[in-house]
Amino acid sequence: QFQLAESGGGSVQAGGSLRLSCAISGNFGSSYCMSWFRQAPGNEREGVAFLAWGDWPTETTNTDYADSVKGRFTISQDRAKNTLYLQMNNLRPEDSGIYFCAARGRIGYCYEDSRDSDFDSRGQGTQVIVSA
Repeated sequence: QFQLAESGGGSVQAGGSLRLSCAISGNFGSSYCMSWFRQAPGNEREGVAFLAWGDWPTETTNTDYADSVKGRFTISQDRAKNTLYLQMNNLRPEDSGIYFCAARGRIGYCYEDSRDSDFDSRGQGTQVIVSA
């Protein structure tokens, strides 16, 4: 189990940028999958970006993105700070919603069509509003 806390949301105009942070505590172990989901009013929660990390046989990081954000969003981590990031550039009004980070202590299926229910832990969310 992890404890997660998001920050960095806000209001921006279309074309602007935001960087979301997710502070994570818990037992990371030797492999994990971390992710960002978002949910707009009236919509289901959807996967945005995924990061899989493992340390055997060598330290490896793989990322995956929803088609709608490829080329605009970047997921990354700072292991020393136990923090997950989502850099969002060229934001669009349709990117608006509440963004949640989620994590689990195994890689499993760590791709953009994963479900929120596949994750053991998630934060409370941070709101992003993009105006036209």
